[in-house]
Formats: sequence, C-alpha cells, structure tokens
Amino acid sequence: MVNDQFKKQKEKLTPESGFNLVGIDYFGDLEGQLYFIEHFDMYQDALDAKKNRKNPEEYFILYKGAGGEYLSR
Repeated sequence: MVNDQFKKQKEKLTPESGFNLVGIDYFGDLEGQLYFIEHFDMYQDALDAKKNRKNPEEYFILYKGAGGEYLSR
C-alpha cells in the first residue's frame, strides 16, 4: 500500500516535458510525502540543483521517458 501511494505521488508530480525536482518529507502523511520544488527544461540544470541541496539523497528528479513511462533519478 505504501509503495502504491508513493508511486501515485511520483506520477502526479512528473511533468509532461522537462524535469521536476521533488523533495521527500519523511514525516508527512502517506499521501503527501513528496513535494514539488522546481521545474527545469534541461536535465543537467535539475541535477545541479539536486546536488546543491543540503541532503541531495532526499530529492528526486522526475521526468517522462521516450515511451511515456515515469522515471526518476
């Protein structure tokens, strides 16, 4: 159940184009653990923003693949 909620949140925050930097709130409720931070047109810009965060491992870059699949890094 927890994985399903997390997956739904990731899909909801994934942009149709470009890349979204998303944070994780480990203390938030199951339906709101992920939160939007910023949208980027270029992957490198999103990656740089993630690396510049205090705890980069607490952030995802969400985007859609060429086949429309939901991806994250």
